[in-house]
Amino acid sequence: MNAKQTSPIPRKDEMGMDYLPVYADEAGGAAPPVSGLATLEIDPDRQQLIGLRTAEVTLGPVGGAWRTVGRVAVDETRVKHINLKVPGFVERIYVDFIGKKVRKGDPLFSLYSPDLLSAQEEYLLALKTKGALSKVGGAAATDGDALVSAARRKLALWDVPDSEVERVAKTGEPTKTLTFYSPVTGVVTKKDVVEGMKLDAGAMPYEIVNLASVWVLVDVYETELRFVRENMAGTLKLTAFPDREFKGRVVFIDPLLDPATRTVKARLTFPNPTGELRPEMFGEVVLHAAPHDGLRIPQDAVIDSGTEKVVFVATGKGKFEPRKVKLGAGDGAYVEVIAGLEAGARVVTRANFLIDSESRLRASLADTSVGTTAPESARVLPGASDQ
Repeated sequence: MNAKQTSPIPRKDEMGMDYLPVYADEAGGAAPPVSGLATLEIDPDRQQLIGLRTAEVTLGPVGGAWRTVGRVAVDETRVKHINLKVPGFVERIYVDFIGKKVRKGDPLFSLYSPDLLSAQEEYLLALKTKGALSKVGGAAATDGDALVSAARRKLALWDVPDSEVERVAKTGEPTKTLTFYSPVTGVVTKKDVVEGMKLDAGAMPYEIVNLASVWVLVDVYETELRFVRENMAGTLKLTAFPDREFKGRVVFIDPLLDPATRTVKARLTFPNPTGELRPEMFGEVVLHAAPHDGLRIPQDAVIDSGTEKVVFVATGKGKFEPRKVKLGAGDGAYVEVIAGLEAGARVVTRANFLIDSESRLRASLADTSVGTTAPESARVLPGASDQ
């Protein structure tokens, strides 16, 4: 029961319990290759029982793909606000709910505005004046052209469509209401207008978004930032369309790091001609680059303690030795080994966490066997004689 009691030969203590063996390569003068871990010897039957598997360290393509989570967002460069530059009263609504699809040139609403009515009358008066001055000839004809141009420009600056201006000139009569049309094709995402409503100059009755192309926002970790660059290809998979893979590219990388998440925001653009990509959808994004050759091991072989990365190497005759490794790029399945392993070695890929626990236990026993006093709560009981 006392961890400080040792014996050079197998024996039982005063309670009839066997002493646990500590081998020479674990404590007898050879320091463990990794601090806090010891080499283990596991017989083949026990390896099969715990499901232990190993894989060979090979030379092959590594890197070239990094996975992260992406959120579909509106392309801010394709947002259009419909605003008024002249006050008036809404006579009729053509687009009456949010989410309605509109095409370029579709009517949105009709507006009665005394200012617009007055501007039309000024335009008609300028046309009549031009006709009268053209009969006089000389410089007066040029003045008539200037009057018409100024009146027409005033209507244009108030967003009166050219078709409406031409109709007024053709009929010679001002219209009580003017219809405003959609300048783009898209989806109405904001509507702040009803029939009979008074709108002031600067009001924004509609917001229209063109969803033919969308953004996907992703987080890039510090460790992977060196691999990401603009114009890099990316793919998106959504649970809504498990059999589809959408293709896009990186168009922007945020120059600032988020101090809360320790990530950098990257923006990808994806074509969306059918509208299947809807804002606020989440999916898996894979960024693609050209892979390079290097030593690689399965990602499952690595035990990350937070301060160091360790693998267990099969050295033969059922022995497994812990090794510190330095890792490089990875693609989720394989990870590059920069230092700590050589080609042809075999590393544990399954049951490695069980081996890690056993290795730490053996290393702790090795420390106590060479005179290190362990705290009472950390002592390990010897194995029972019936085990």
